[in-house]
Amino acid sequence: MDSATRVLINSFNMKIIIPMAGMGKRMRPHTLTVPKPLIPVAGKPIVQRLVEDIITVCGEKVSEIAFVVGRFGEEVEKNLVKIAENLGAKGSIFYQDEALGTAHAIMCAKDCLTGKVVVAFADTLFKADFIMDTNQDGIIWVQRIEDPRQFGVVKLNDQDIITDFVEKPQQFVSDLAIIGIYYFKDGEYLKSELQYLLDHNIKDKGEYQLTNALENMKQKGTKFTPGKVTEWLDCGNKDATVYTNQRVLEFDRDKELVSKKSKIEQSIIIPPCFIDDDVVVRNSVIGPHVSIGKGSVINSSVISNSIIQTGAKANHVVVSNSMIGNSAELKGYAKDLSVGDYNQIIT
Repeated sequence: MDSATRVLINSFNMKIIIPMAGMGKRMRPHTLTVPKPLIPVAGKPIVQRLVEDIITVCGEKVSEIAFVVGRFGEEVEKNLVKIAENLGAKGSIFYQDEALGTAHAIMCAKDCLTGKVVVAFADTLFKADFIMDTNQDGIIWVQRIEDPRQFGVVKLNDQDIITDFVEKPQQFVSDLAIIGIYYFKDGEYLKSELQYLLDHNIKDKGEYQLTNALENMKQKGTKFTPGKVTEWLDCGNKDATVYTNQRVLEFDRDKELVSKKSKIEQSIIIPPCFIDDDVVVRNSVIGPHVSIGKGSVINSSVISNSIIQTGAKANHVVVSNSMIGNSAELKGYAKDLSVGDYNQIIT
């Protein structure tokens, strides 16, 4: 196949790369047994919601979704491949065995850096009302925020072209924060710039950084434009994830969120709440903004603004602003909780 034919084929071939090999330390104990991107928000894993939203704004078919993971195990990998296949794409697994930065993470999936590529780091969700213009050289998703000092930001010129990337500015230069989602029209070009960083050991704070490649590409004439989202939802820690669950439930409140295969007895459900199959709720008040995973049992409890994962049990508890792990058990407790899988808290 000659290069011209390869370019033509690739131009109709959108791929998504999801780097997600991090250990999720800020989300412990929940990430001791489950990778952070597979933690459910309003009944779906974070990473599934992310790729669904990206596909919506892409406006064209995605042929492959590549997940860059740690050694999470065969079951996790099967679940990720299934997420891709359910969206009509091929699912691929690549490994990042050492945390060497964002550029290194993307290069772990270098076989997918052909044609049009979206790179999305899997600890963020977003809402947007635009369809991506895939004829642009590159698009960087941003959100206007009040305090940009802890984020990378971009500066724009009067043509709405990105002129500068600034990492965690302590003096104000821009309030457009980079949210960790990027589009590249030419994946091969991105790969060559990332490879240059690795070959020449160009690091920032001890790691190979995507922003260094972006700066090099910009200096060579690549025009990056901002993809301005209407809402940016973080899933970096327990409180942020509980808030994200709240917002997603609000977005979905017009959908059927309570499974007909659940059993609700002498209880009040204050919407919006997600209640999965085989959940039993007795003599309880649930909601607003509660997600309850498959097979959980809730008795004589009051629960609001919380995520309860699969197979959990709660008996005579008052819980708010909490995350309760898979198969955890609570009895006679009232608090703001972050309870990992299989733990028991009985008072």
